[in-house]
Amino acid sequence: MDVLWDSDGQLSVRDVHERLGKDRDLAYTTVMTVLDRLAKKKVVTRVRDGRAWQYSPAATREEMTAATMRGSLEALDADDRKAAMLHFLGEASAGEIADLRAALTEVTEQQSS
Repeated sequence: MDVLWDSDGQLSVRDVHERLGKDRDLAYTTVMTVLDRLAKKKVVTRVRDGRAWQYSPAATREEMTAATMRGSLEALDADDRKAAMLHFLGEASAGEIADLRAALTEVTEQQSS
């Protein structure tokens, strides 16, 4: 996903394979299979370009992270959700707490508008 998020546009399997190949030895078919599965799960979108598919992320890194966090929290009842958030925040740095406060202020302002 990082390769797709870091790109300026759509990438083919070959493009993704070449970019991943700089750091690790992966088979072309492995990259093709993973991208196909991500497309079926609607994590990436793809469009046909001749005989090849062009892939792009279905959501930004931030949107996907938020959806994952939301899904994890929704799986819990209210007490467990609160406990999970307290554990998460208990390990947060001062900078992360400041970011959270700023985000909460922004959301509160948007909701009152």
